[in-house]
Amino acid sequence: MVGDAQPPSQERRRGASLGLPGSGPGSLAPFGTRVLAFLVDAFLSAVVAGFFTAPDLPGNWSLLSFAVVYVLFLVAMGQTPGMKVFGLRMAHPHPAARLAPWRAVVRTGLLMLLVPALVVDADGRGLHDRITDTAVVLDR
Repeated sequence: MVGDAQPPSQERRRGASLGLPGSGPGSLAPFGTRVLAFLVDAFLSAVVAGFFTAPDLPGNWSLLSFAVVYVLFLVAMGQTPGMKVFGLRMAHPHPAARLAPWRAVVRTGLLMLLVPALVVDADGRGLHDRITDTAVVLDR
């Protein structure tokens, strides 16, 4: 019957404006998973910095360690160790190419401020992702 057809959903799918699938590999990563990956990276950075500052605690040296590790891994592999653990990767405008170093540096600098990461759009992308035209997506 004519009246039985359901109208199309007006619900906005996360990642639709970026051309990403709604779920599965390549879809935007959930916020909670991104936070867990960040915490793993922060912990590993503190451990790395601790090797250089032992027997003292690393303090702010872990920020330098975080920046170096984050940028190097994003440019070289497209994902940080924390992203790897949780099955995430970085998506950017040129999927076949490596992430441009300037994007990794700017994104990491903004991420270290934390506030830009908490200012999210309708897709759930932080300000640091919007400025660098990147997104964290599911890898598996």
